Amino acid sequence: MYALALDLGTTTLAASLIELPGGRRLAMTGSMNPQRRFGADVVSRLDAAVHSDDVLRVMSQLIRSEIRRLAAELCVTSSIPWPDIRQIAIAGNPAMQHILLELPVKTLAFPPYRPLFTTGRHLTAAELGWDGDADVYLFPMPGGFVGGDTVAFLYGQLASCHLSRTPALYLDMGTNGEIALVSGDTIWATSAAAGPAFEGGNLSCGMAALPGAISSVCIDGEKVRLTTIGASVPIGICGSAAIETVVELLRHDLCEPTGRLRDSVEIPSNLAGRLFAFKGETAFTIYRDASRQLLLTQSDIRQIQLAKGAIRAGIDVLIDRSGIPFQALEDVVLTGSFGAVLKPEWLKSVGIFHTGMLQDIHFTPEGALTGAELALTAGDRFEGVEQMGRRFKVVPLSGTPLFEQKFMQHINFPIPDKE
Repeated sequence: MYALALDLGTTTLAASLIELPGGRRLAMTGSMNPQRRFGADVVSRLDAAVHSDDVLRVMSQLIRSEIRRLAAELCVTSSIPWPDIRQIAIAGNPAMQHILLELPVKTLAFPPYRPLFTTGRHLTAAELGWDGDADVYLFPMPGGFVGGDTVAFLYGQLASCHLSRTPALYLDMGTNGEIALVSGDTIWATSAAAGPAFEGGNLSCGMAALPGAISSVCIDGEKVRLTTIGASVPIGICGSAAIETVVELLRHDLCEPTGRLRDSVEIPSNLAGRLFAFKGETAFTIYRDASRQLLLTQSDIRQIQLAKGAIRAGIDVLIDRSGIPFQALEDVVLTGSFGAVLKPEWLKSVGIFHTGMLQDIHFTPEGALTGAELALTAGDRFEGVEQMGRRFKVVPLSGTPLFEQKFMQHINFPIPDKE
């Protein structure tokens, strides 16, 4: 018997086909969320859906069709017929799960920002317009914009014995950046509207972490050294490499802590030739050939600043609400669809992490997807997932003075060697 696991992200989708009961992964694939034409973030899509039933219907049809397309791709890759897939588990934030089901989104679009249901949902493939009779499970949505992807991520960590009873912080740095602080039986959680910059969205040459994406940028002397996924010609840059680029620009004083890219006349080295005016703003040339030019613009840096400010402010609010100091955190686990790797020191350099957290941080790829896979193999009809969902205590950020204060405090990048 076979099962399909899906991480339903705002910007990107990730899907895998596994064999049951053991859970061996047979194939994996991903794509951009086709709903992005209605907005890059959940707020834009909720606004579009709440004002038009037709738009909601189209967005629902788009995501259902894309999931079915990814499933077909996985079936071809693994030579498994679609009718042999008996179970499907889908983990997404509340907005994405509501739109998938074509449910009204008014309760999410306006205060107090509550999903229509908080427990998991069991349904059939036919109810989503798919052929076959597979059982479909949608993960619980504890509240606000903390949804099934966060529950799946933490469930995966528990199943792999990383979720201990000592204080630990878990971050899913996607468009809808979810943050969870675990202490004993309580999971303090919130969601910060980071925007799609960390996943390559809303950047002038951003793309998902797919073949052709620049995955590493290093300024070595007066040269810029690049690595791409698949060792192919660069066609864009993924989110983690965009963050690394900012770190390198800060390190070489090409960018000020305020986020301002310096003008070429301010740079004494040959790197000045990579800085120029582009459409009314300063831009840094990452790559250029006869057919394309890949840039990181001043607006791109601002998008990264907004994203990192929101994430760090959200962390600070959870720290304050839970009463657990940064120094007490025993572990920090990071996941997301931003690229192949995201080094902790980069996140410290741009101001997402407190310096005291660096030694305890590790990255786990495909956190929500792995959690969905493990839930499929548990054989308990997702009862373990439901139990975890009930442990969440959701902390809203909207209209919270502390969040607004911390957000403004963390907009700038740290001065080198200072928190």
